[in-house]
Amino acid sequence: MITSKSPRTVAEEALAVGEKVFPRFAHRYAPQVYSQPQLFACLVLKSFFKTDYRGISAILADDSDLRCTLGLKHTPHFTTLHKACKRLLKRRHVDRLLDASVRRIMGRCRTVVEAAIDSSGFDAGHASRYYVRRRAKGQSKSEKPRQNTRYQRYAKLGMVIDVASHMILAAEAGNGPRPDIDRFVPLVDRTLGRVRVRRMLGDAGYDSEPNHRHAREHLGILSFMPATHGRPPLRGKPLTGRWRRRMRKLLATKLGRRRVRYGQRWQVETVVSMIKRRQSEVVHGRSFWSRCRDLLLMVLTHNIMILAGAADSTA
Repeated sequence: MITSKSPRTVAEEALAVGEKVFPRFAHRYAPQVYSQPQLFACLVLKSFFKTDYRGISAILADDSDLRCTLGLKHTPHFTTLHKACKRLLKRRHVDRLLDASVRRIMGRCRTVVEAAIDSSGFDAGHASRYYVRRRAKGQSKSEKPRQNTRYQRYAKLGMVIDVASHMILAAEAGNGPRPDIDRFVPLVDRTLGRVRVRRMLGDAGYDSEPNHRHAREHLGILSFMPATHGRPPLRGKPLTGRWRRRMRKLLATKLGRRRVRYGQRWQVETVVSMIKRRQSEVVHGRSFWSRCRDLLLMVLTHNIMILAGAADSTA
């Protein structure tokens, strides 16, 4: 897996992906100053540079080479980019953009040997961590905490990734805290709309007998998840469910985990770390839908950075 640090290569790949999905202009009577692929590439660069709409507008105004790469004659105003984000990052458009990025990196191959599934939370506030920690601790050791720092809501991203390439195959954005057990089937079904998967690795948060049956009996996917979710059975009684009993026996020892390559599940943790380090671990949207758009834009930017890294390595 290689990710690009060159903004020009990222812009070229974002343009190529956008041209596969969007028509050049949204309407025949549109102003036709900026094309839809150009605006999508600007949004990807916003996430790449870890900035906001005003910030990417200033970067484009200062960097003539980047504007030339995008084919921009004028620098788009930040309000233009904000409106484009609402229009271009709808759920149906994001699905098509993910399709285009996955096809571009995989070529004619349509089978993923190992995939991993997991979710992660992102901060969704504007207060600094130092401020929240200081308010919780108080000014001195004898002083009572001034603020309760328990989260009520935060942004949450669930994803399925290709273990070999770190490419995100499916993603779902929402609010947390919430359990992951009921998100297994939707994410796997979204993945199978793009590629075939032979093995699916997940943590105990996705453990349930219906999830195993859906993957193994209906879809033909070998699912591996530790059978530790929920209350443990009473002493002397076995676990409920055929596949959960098999998981308990198979993943109980290091030899069994090594035999099924369960250690590769940690690759999805690597992808989460890549997104948070290279882009951001905070979403600044104030509404639910704006936060979802921010998370899905991070997913698309991650895939495009992998595409750009592959292009740099072959150049």
